[in-house]
Amino acid sequence: MLSGPLLVDATAAASTVAALAVAPRLPARGPAPTEGRSGRRAPGPGAVLAAVTALIYLNQLLFTVYVLRVRDGDPGFIARYLPPGWFALADHDRAIGWIAAHTPAPQLLAPTVLRVQAFLELPFVLLMFMTLVRLLDPALHRRLGTSPLIPLAAGSYTAVFCTVEWGLHNPYTGQDIAIRIASALATPPLIRALARRDDSPGRPATTRGLLLFGAALWAVGHLVLDVYDTALLYNLGHLPGRLPGMLTALAVLAAVRLVGRRPDRSDAGPAVESLAAGLRWTFTLFLVPALAIRYGVGFGHVQVSGLCALALLAAAAAPALRGRPARVGVALAAAAAAGLAAAAVAAQAATGPYYETALLAAMAALLVTATATAAVADRVLTL
Repeated sequence: MLSGPLLVDATAAASTVAALAVAPRLPARGPAPTEGRSGRRAPGPGAVLAAVTALIYLNQLLFTVYVLRVRDGDPGFIARYLPPGWFALADHDRAIGWIAAHTPAPQLLAPTVLRVQAFLELPFVLLMFMTLVRLLDPALHRRLGTSPLIPLAAGSYTAVFCTVEWGLHNPYTGQDIAIRIASALATPPLIRALARRDDSPGRPATTRGLLLFGAALWAVGHLVLDVYDTALLYNLGHLPGRLPGMLTALAVLAAVRLVGRRPDRSDAGPAVESLAAGLRWTFTLFLVPALAIRYGVGFGHVQVSGLCALALLAAAAAPALRGRPARVGVALAAAAAAGLAAAAVAAQAATGPYYETALLAAMAALLVTATATAAVADRVLTL
């Protein structure tokens, strides 16, 4: 029988092949946007992501109440099955203590132990990905959200989650796996409905747009890491220390939204346009195998994850460069070199308990620097 890491590697390889096979066959455009009966703009994936995040934090609050009232404040009954770094409870908070003391029938909150999280984690991850896609290009959001890649991604992510569940075997493992399978069936229709009702126009590639997206990428990623640490790992006690960073990320997102509403007079030469096309293809191809590649690195199998990532990046670069003159390829090579140098510096400077913190800083620095370099190259090419 395959071990957990090998199963994750197999999932990464299979989902990479599936993405390379399915993505090029997708229609160039998604379905036409539709509006609700009232004519109001339908909620986007970001709004639904915020609602799911609120449910995740509500579950953490109720879990803390359950532990305080039913387990005498000791999460050891479940913590002993899981690795270090979980269950730093906010059990000394007076407000939570008051809520716990006034909650009737706390024994009914037993499902907050792992099982609610098992249902919410998949929509949280997929909605996060689709929120970033929509920030990049609403037309791409409609195209991906209504494509076969969404159920494939749900299956790939669920296979990884269930493998991890089995590796952390505990009294709730069987229930958690069944719940995760149910979530994998329920989440794709939600993503599809949100994509079909997205009435935002497509967004042409511009230098300012890509720079703003780089800032949004960092902000959304920062918030996701904070939610994982404080809520999905049941560390509500970490929230006060994480709150300043979370507020900073929310402020960055608000600034991106405000600036994004203003008329964009920045130009987009062939290098910037090719970079944007490559970025759209990168999101398309990474949608299905992203989580398996991430956990492959976490399990120490960097070679398989690295090969899958390189194959996807090469496949994304090919259509972005197709039909472009050689000088555009040279400009993009210079942009990539500058971006990688900035990424290395950002990764070294980043601090945090998870390696994804450095990866996120590197990705944002790479995108912003590569965009700026491509914009300069476009200016030089037109002289």
